Amino acid sequence: MTFPTIQLPQRALTLSQNVISMPKASYFSLPIVIALTVFLVISEAPGILRDWTINQNPVTLDSGDIRDGKCSTRKGFFTNCSAHLNYTYNGQSYDKDVEIMFVDIHAGDYDTNLVISGDHPDLATLSLGIDKLWNRIITLAVFVALLGGASIAVIFQILRVWRVRGRLRQPAQLVPVPVEITAFDRRRKRLTVTYADKIAGKKTGRAAHTRFEPGQEPLLVGENGGKAVALAVWHGNTSLPVLLDAQLERIEMTAEERARVLAPLTAELGGRPLELVVRGKKGPSIMTRLARFFLVILLIIGGIFGYWLWYVTSAGSQFTSPAMDLNNMMPTALNRWGCDQLKKRFGDQRAPFGCTASDYTSWK
Repeated sequence: MTFPTIQLPQRALTLSQNVISMPKASYFSLPIVIALTVFLVISEAPGILRDWTINQNPVTLDSGDIRDGKCSTRKGFFTNCSAHLNYTYNGQSYDKDVEIMFVDIHAGDYDTNLVISGDHPDLATLSLGIDKLWNRIITLAVFVALLGGASIAVIFQILRVWRVRGRLRQPAQLVPVPVEITAFDRRRKRLTVTYADKIAGKKTGRAAHTRFEPGQEPLLVGENGGKAVALAVWHGNTSLPVLLDAQLERIEMTAEERARVLAPLTAELGGRPLELVVRGKKGPSIMTRLARFFLVILLIIGGIFGYWLWYVTSAGSQFTSPAMDLNNMMPTALNRWGCDQLKKRFGDQRAPFGCTASDYTSWK
């Protein structure tokens, strides 16, 4: 598919400053996401390292005292448990506060014991923390990967925009290119547009943002798949194209040059400019979007359940990870049934995580 374009003067041209922008939300959200990532690591990593050490040589103390133990569940499956531990070992008394976070689908109370490290008796935790150790490791890793990855992506985008702005200070040859407008927002007489070079030219698929001054509109030249197509220009070797306005005021040219450049385009478009409105196909309704969302959720749940079912009935090893963690997260009835299936095939071997008794070795 081809779109009308323009013929710019064959010389180095200068573009207006700050024609490439970043959403303001990016600058506000970045420190919040970074702070949340650091908070998660600081709050959860020490407890995981402690329980990892304890798990190398765990000793269950029947005489230990667990006080003020409580668990709270958020969003239906994020569980946070805390307790105060008081115990005596080899004549030495210890007081410890323990807090653990994990993902679980559970109703009711948790049964737990006080566990210490045989090598480092000053390290103590709940047996629940040992049982959920891999669950906690995976949960922290996923959150850090998602939040950290989002932070890195935003930082990279900000640096790229700054680099493009720096290059736009110098005149360069401009090459017109059609781009697809993926989103726009009108607020307080200003138009904010998100666009991507998916149509032609240097197809990078990168999204860029720009804000037009009051009264300005993008230079539209058609539609592609129900989305508006506008003209942008590549400025030398910059990594993002710059969206043009309908009057070409973003390019430093004389009024006569602008008129000569726009005349053939206006004639090709039928003498009237296109307007940026909700055009083409109507987007899906709220009910359709909800149906798609719940369908995706059901597919994910079905995939997880199928993977768990394969593990307990057909897997070649009872120590398949993360399947054994998934089995441990199942409701009590399903977990018990799954452990029974595993025990039928591996009953003469050590029990996997999620199916162990209080000694962490035999089958429960």
